[in-house]
Amino acid sequence: MTIELDPELQKAVERRRNFAIISHPDAGKTTLTEKLLLYGGAIHEAGAVKARRAQRHATSDWMAMEQQRGISITSTVLQFEYEQCQINLLDTPGHQDFSEDTYRTLAAADNAVMLIDAAKGLEPQTRKLFEVCRMRSLPIFTFVNKLDRPGRSPIELMDEIEQELGMQTYAVNYPIGMGDQFKGVFDRRTRKIHLFERSLHGSREARDTVIDLGDPNIETLLEKELYYQFKDELELIEGIGSEFDLDAIHSGQMTPIFFGSAMTNFGVELFLNSFLDYALKPGAHVSTKGEIEPTYPEFSGFVFKLQANMDPKHRDRVAFVRVCSGKFEKDMVVSHARTGKTVRLSRPQKLFAQDREVIEEAYPGDVIGLNNPGVFAIGDTIYNGQKLEYEGIPCFSPELFAFLRNPNPSKFKQFRKGVSELREEGAVQIMYSSDEAKRDPILAAVGQLQMEVVQFRLQNEYGVETLVEYLPYTVARWVDGGWEALQKVGRVFNTLAVKDSWERPVLLFRNEWNCQQLQGDHPELKLSAIAPVVSGKQPVDI
Repeated sequence: MTIELDPELQKAVERRRNFAIISHPDAGKTTLTEKLLLYGGAIHEAGAVKARRAQRHATSDWMAMEQQRGISITSTVLQFEYEQCQINLLDTPGHQDFSEDTYRTLAAADNAVMLIDAAKGLEPQTRKLFEVCRMRSLPIFTFVNKLDRPGRSPIELMDEIEQELGMQTYAVNYPIGMGDQFKGVFDRRTRKIHLFERSLHGSREARDTVIDLGDPNIETLLEKELYYQFKDELELIEGIGSEFDLDAIHSGQMTPIFFGSAMTNFGVELFLNSFLDYALKPGAHVSTKGEIEPTYPEFSGFVFKLQANMDPKHRDRVAFVRVCSGKFEKDMVVSHARTGKTVRLSRPQKLFAQDREVIEEAYPGDVIGLNNPGVFAIGDTIYNGQKLEYEGIPCFSPELFAFLRNPNPSKFKQFRKGVSELREEGAVQIMYSSDEAKRDPILAAVGQLQMEVVQFRLQNEYGVETLVEYLPYTVARWVDGGWEALQKVGRVFNTLAVKDSWERPVLLFRNEWNCQQLQGDHPELKLSAIAPVVSGKQPVDI
C-alpha cells in the first residue's frame, strides 16, 4: 500500500528527538536534566526546575512524601527546542522502589541516556534499567558524570561497561585530568580540545576555550604531566578501542561515551550536540496492523503512564500519551482500541515539569497530557482511521508481597475504587489468591516505599484506612502456557500460586534458590520474570 507522505509530518518527525535518562539514585540525574534545559534555553538559570518543583510541593497533597524523602516519585516530561530540534526529555524517578514507573517510561522513549557516577561505575539500578533498554533494543548514550571529583580511570569505566553489559564502547570525547585536575575534554569528532572555566555554581553555561590538538600553546595551558598522561591514554583507546559504528549504536550494541560534570556544566553542551546527530528519530512501532511508521497519515498513540492528583484542588488524572503516527490536533475525536468507544481529546496539555499549557498540535515523538476521566489505562491505544492496537507495556517482577485488608466493611466501595484506580495508574501491581475464599487483594511492589505510598494515598484520596499483612515471598514468575501448563506439573512445593489482574498464574517463591530448584525439577515448566503483554482484555475487579 503506497501512502502519500505529508511533507509537514515528515519535517516534524525529522526535527524530533526523544530520550529518557536512566541512572542509579544520586548519580546526578536531576542536575543533568537541569543543565540540558539550561543549554536548551528552556530555563535561564539552573535550579529553576527545582524551584518549580518546590512550589508544587507546597501545594501538593500526597507529593508531600516527595518532599519528606527528598526523592522523585513520579516521572515528568520536559520539552524544549535546541538547534532547530524539538527535544522530549522523559525524566524518571531515581528511587529504585519506583523503577516500575521508569520501565514504563522507557516504552515511550526512542533513546536512553545512561548516567554513571565516575567514582562508582555501574550500580545495581543502572544494570536493571539497562536490561530493559536492551529488551527494547534502545540506543544507549552513556554520560560519565562527576569528573570534577576523584573517580575511577576512564579506561577502567569503559572496560567495566564492555565486560559487564556486553556492549562495545566508543569514547566520543575523552577527559583531561580528573577531580581538581579536571581541565576539559578532547572532542574526537572535531579533534579539538575544550578547556572549561568554572561558572558560578554551575548555574550558567560554562566558558569554553577551544584549541586544536596540535596547538603549541597547549603545553602552556596544561600541566606537562597531565597533557602527556592524556596523550598516552588517547593513543591507547585509539589504538585498541572499537571503531565508531552508528548502526551498532542504533541497535543498542555500542554505546557512545561522553565524559563531563553536570554540576559545573563541563561537557554538557558537547554531549547535547553529538546526541542530536547520533540519536534515533521517532521510529516505527509494532501494532496489530504490523509496523506503523511515524509518517503514517492517521493519528495514533499509546498511554504509557497515568498520574492522579497532579493538581490536588481538582483531583485530576492525567494520561501521558506518546504520539506514534500522524498529527495530533486539539479537540480531535479518536477511537479507544480496548473499549471500542470514541473519545474527544479536549484540553490536551504540553507538560513542562509541573507546569502545563494547552497545546494545539503534536507530532510523532511528542508526549501529551490528556485529562483522564477514568477512560484510559496503561498500554491503551488511541487511533484514527483503521483499527490498530500497539503492543502493551510489560509488568516486571515485584519483590514484595502483602495482603491489603480493609477493616471497615462500610468503606468497601471506596476501597475497591481506590485499589482499582491505583492499579490502573500502575502505582502497584495487584494479585489475588487462587483460593476463592480469600478475596483480599495482594499488593505486589518493587519496594517498601511503594507500599507506603499506596496506603497513604488510599487514606488521603479515598478516605480508606488499610492494614497490610506481608507475605514471606521475594520472587514472582509468570507461567508461560497458563493454568494448563501448571496443572501438568502437579503439586509444587515452597511456592504459592496466585493470579494476576488478568487471571494468569503467577508463582511466588521465598527466594531465587527455590525458584531455581523448581526449574531444575521441572525443566518443561517455562517461567518468566516479565508478565506477558496484555492487549484488548479488561482486568478483573475486586
